[in-house]
Amino acid sequence: MDMKKRIHLELRNRTPSDVRELVLDNCRSVEGKIEGLTAEFVNLEFLSLINVGLISVSNLPKLGKLKKLELSDNRISGGLDVLAEKLPNLTHLNLSGNKLKDISTLEPLKKLDNLKSLDLFNCEVTNLNDYRESVFKLLPQLTYLDGYDMEDREASDSDGEVDGDGVDDDEDEEGEEEEDEDGEEEDFDEEEEDEEDEDEVEGEEDDEEDGEVDEEDEEEDEDEDEAETGKGEKRKRDPEDDDEDDDDEDDD
Repeated sequence: MDMKKRIHLELRNRTPSDVRELVLDNCRSVEGKIEGLTAEFVNLEFLSLINVGLISVSNLPKLGKLKKLELSDNRISGGLDVLAEKLPNLTHLNLSGNKLKDISTLEPLKKLDNLKSLDLFNCEVTNLNDYRESVFKLLPQLTYLDGYDMEDREASDSDGEVDGDGVDDDEDEEGEEEEDEDGEEEDFDEEEEDEEDEDEVEGEEDDEEDGEVDEEDEEEDEDEDEAETGKGEKRKRDPEDDDEDDDDEDDD
């Protein structure tokens, strides 16, 4: 599919001014130039033209809001001065896999004041001695070259931008989750302690009731013993009483 048809397809009944991102990877350019892309894409912020056979970017329209441009795996060997003229607010530029051989071909990029990240992977220029030092010296506005800064620190996903407190939101969320879990565990422990206390109180009440029952049983047993004892005494006394009565009759 050629580039014009691809752009028409990507619009999907939208107007060019509605488009913020436009991906035209792997379509065919005509004679190695950009076609179908116009200045009507006034709000375009991201443009990807990977592996479309570009030789030149001379037909690039003026896109004042474009921040990220992907041009990797093409055949561009120079003419980068157009980028500074047409894309004044560009911050990220990927030229990996092109035909760039000399540091001097990158000199027009000095005019891109907002350029923070430049990728030149698989370009011949990367084989030069002191390549990284030379590029950082030529383009002092750069923060990252091929994904690393001057101190060889890797670029983060957010290009090194961190929240004001220096802590990522993900870490805050994890910390909150841990605190919540700890709180839940404490509440669970407290509930267990309360249940144990209730069990102890119930156990004491049961013991008291058992004790009262035992005392009542003991009292009943004593009463029965006394009753039996009384009966035994009465049985013993009866013969004696009879003897006494007989004696009294003899005396008379």
